[in-house]
Amino acid sequence: MNFIEYPDRDLMMLDLADTLTGELADCLRRHDSATLSVPGGSTPGPIFDVLSAQKLDWDRVFVVLNDERWVPEDSLRSNTRLLRERLLVGPAAAAHLIPLRADTATPEEALEDLAKGFDVHLPISVLLLGMGADMHTASLFPGADNLAAALDDHAPPLMAMRADGAGEARITLTAPVLKGAMSTHIVITGAEKRAAIMRAERLPVAQAPVRAVLGDATVHWAE
Repeated sequence: MNFIEYPDRDLMMLDLADTLTGELADCLRRHDSATLSVPGGSTPGPIFDVLSAQKLDWDRVFVVLNDERWVPEDSLRSNTRLLRERLLVGPAAAAHLIPLRADTATPEEALEDLAKGFDVHLPISVLLLGMGADMHTASLFPGADNLAAALDDHAPPLMAMRADGAGEARITLTAPVLKGAMSTHIVITGAEKRAAIMRAERLPVAQAPVRAVLGDATVHWAE
């Protein structure tokens, strides 16, 4: 784990957006397309605001969430809604969204259709993750119903997930997909999450799922 500490959140968001832009541009110079995977939640919004305005060949970029809550897209809890409002705007509106949501009652009912053609977008070129204070990342929650299967090296790319701390049912990228990313960044804020990610290095992955991706990750932190 490479740990970078910033003097304030604004600087971190700007610097990280610049880093992601540079990595995507480098990938597009070497490949026909790039896959960018990003988290939902409140933390990455400012990063998206900066990233969306950058000059890139966005029409060659495919964007997929790390995970999605199984809620309608017009819900305030929808990560897809966040992407459409904060990332897929301006120049970045030309990017292609790989959906992780469908109009079915449960994620299990949509998994097969959502997974069709997903493999062609792998490996992920640039991966940005968040982490909860419970050391979950994506929807790999400690104690989740399908956690062991999602952490397995032979897990399918997408799985449904339910956990006490998750609220709604979720769909998530699994550990092999996350670990296979060409570049991995984790963004966290606050003293509680800093302590948690340091603790995660010493815990079994079942207790601290973020540990599955820590080995090659750059962690960006600001108070």
